[in-house]
Amino acid sequence: MEPFAELISAEAIAARVAELGAQITADYRDKQDVVVIGVLKGSVIFLADLVRHIALPIRLEFIGISSYGDATVSSGVVQITQDVSRPVEGKHVIVVEDIVDTGHTVHYLLENLATRRPASIKLASLLHKPERQERAVEIDYLGFTIPNKFVVGYGLDIAQQYRNLPFIGHVV
Repeated sequence: MEPFAELISAEAIAARVAELGAQITADYRDKQDVVVIGVLKGSVIFLADLVRHIALPIRLEFIGISSYGDATVSSGVVQITQDVSRPVEGKHVIVVEDIVDTGHTVHYLLENLATRRPASIKLASLLHKPERQERAVEIDYLGFTIPNKFVVGYGLDIAQQYRNLPFIGHVV
């Protein structure tokens, strides 16, 4: 038996990601210089599916940030492990994250990116765990609100495993 149970099906994820892509397309249709920044590694699968539903010219960037290491609980220490390759000054930035949990990591990231003077900055997150939130963060494009369970799949991992599951499961 697997160490997790399905929480959100692959079909539900696909439908919601398509909706988010359509919403972003509508919101940014009159904008130039849109940069979508995927937060490594957890957002990669969500990002890949999402950008295929954004019917606009965009630039893709990646940023590595960590507060977990191989643990299942945030260490509270945020580190940028890989930075974007090109400046975002004057660009419309959409940060794509897998999950907003305590809010500390994404708050740090948004504050850091804001110092780089983008034209605008928005946050897309596949998941939000409001029960765990300690730092207020505005999520502009939200996939799903979930209960306070440790989740895996669709990019989320336990010690770098299970990212490849097509659904989101919770650890049992």
